[in-house]
Amino acid sequence: MVARNANGGVGESDYTVRSHFYTPPSEFEGCFTTFYHLSLQVEGGGTVQDYLQPEWANIRFFCGANPTAEINGFSVDGARFNATGPSSLPCHFELGTAEMWGIGFLPLGWARFVDTDAHSLANTLWDGSQHTAFAKFDGLSEILCDREVTREEQVAHIVETMRRLMRPHRDESKILRVHKALVDGSFLAVKELADACGMSIRTLERVCGRYFGFTPKRLMRRQRFVRSLTTFMLHQDSRWTEAMDADYHDQAQFTREFHEFMTMNPSEYAALDHPILSSFMEARARVWGSAAQALDVPTN
Repeated sequence: MVARNANGGVGESDYTVRSHFYTPPSEFEGCFTTFYHLSLQVEGGGTVQDYLQPEWANIRFFCGANPTAEINGFSVDGARFNATGPSSLPCHFELGTAEMWGIGFLPLGWARFVDTDAHSLANTLWDGSQHTAFAKFDGLSEILCDREVTREEQVAHIVETMRRLMRPHRDESKILRVHKALVDGSFLAVKELADACGMSIRTLERVCGRYFGFTPKRLMRRQRFVRSLTTFMLHQDSRWTEAMDADYHDQAQFTREFHEFMTMNPSEYAALDHPILSSFMEARARVWGSAAQALDVPTN
């Protein structure tokens, strides 16, 4: 549990954030980042604001306050079921006292559960109950948004629902090869990544667009950026030059990349309060072993 003072959406708000992470059963290996639960308590009826970093696709269910959120011109206000595609841009949100369940889909999970090209939903945000790609998960809302249901029962309901919805996919081996190479390696050229995955550049581009949401080049750049941002968030007394990934040529290149992925400069981001993300990433790194979804390897 982490508690801090921050400037919330309504004046100064005292708030408390608690995070819990649940390991999906082995039958879902490679499909999900984690099943996670977050409790946010904001005193005085206030709200807090934050920015989510680029990540894989997520579905989130809220009990209590519902968020106002925006990414890349897509916005949702007041929906209890929020769904996002894979992102390479920040998602800004504002939230009051609430309980939230989140389920993060790795690329293999996208292939097995979502019957839509990931590229077509990249950097988008939806009321999940109203979108054809996500509406199948709306059945989770009744249980996950009910305070009277225990967390153990809610986790069991997630597992039961995902077991019923999961379908095998013919590209699974290709997806896993690409995903492992992205996380484990440090590639500067698309051909290097394609060679490491044992496939042609054209096949790599097809797999990345269909299941990862972006071109191979953008995925490599996003991976490098998230490594740097995560290092900074976990060591906020450090300087950006200390958090920069070694593959950046210089600070000017890093600053350009930061602005592209977060739509602001590093100094502007560092000056903001991060009431949710800081505590969530710290807890995730401590409990889960990885602070950010994009850094998760596709195994449990």
